[in-house]
Amino acid sequence: MKKILILGIVASGKTTLAKEISQKINIPWYELDTIVHHETLYGRNKRTPDEQIAVIQDIDLHGAWIFEGTDRASYRCLWDMADTIIFLDTPLWKRKMRIFLRFIKQNLGIEKSHYTSDVQMLKMMYKWTRDFERNRVDFEKRLHPYHHKLIILRDNKKHEFLHS
Repeated sequence: MKKILILGIVASGKTTLAKEISQKINIPWYELDTIVHHETLYGRNKRTPDEQIAVIQDIDLHGAWIFEGTDRASYRCLWDMADTIIFLDTPLWKRKMRIFLRFIKQNLGIEKSHYTSDVQMLKMMYKWTRDFERNRVDFEKRLHPYHHKLIILRDNKKHEFLHS
């Protein structure tokens, strides 16, 4: 595993898993959200799909990587580039709980975020979760051609494949 793509919806555990794998096998990891929405001197700026792909291709030139994020058409090129795709399919109840706990932690200053953690963002996270569940069948159909390099995890704590 030299090029790993971790996919999942909000609060599925993508970042936690990416950090752990990165430390275990010593490969840098990147949050796709920070590639889409990067920091500038003037605040967060959304890159165009072409700009996102250019950043991804530049990272790819340097060798091994781990990318983690939600599914966006603008970086589906990673599906072909990756030698391993991990779909983190955490149960819905757990994701909903994590979204709320994250909101509380961020507003108490316990956890940092790259975005403004307000009620509007909280509502958006629940909306994205509903939208994902409504469109799950289509997402899983898009994954099907990659079955030969796909690992589906229902819990980010169960990752025996790291120990081989």
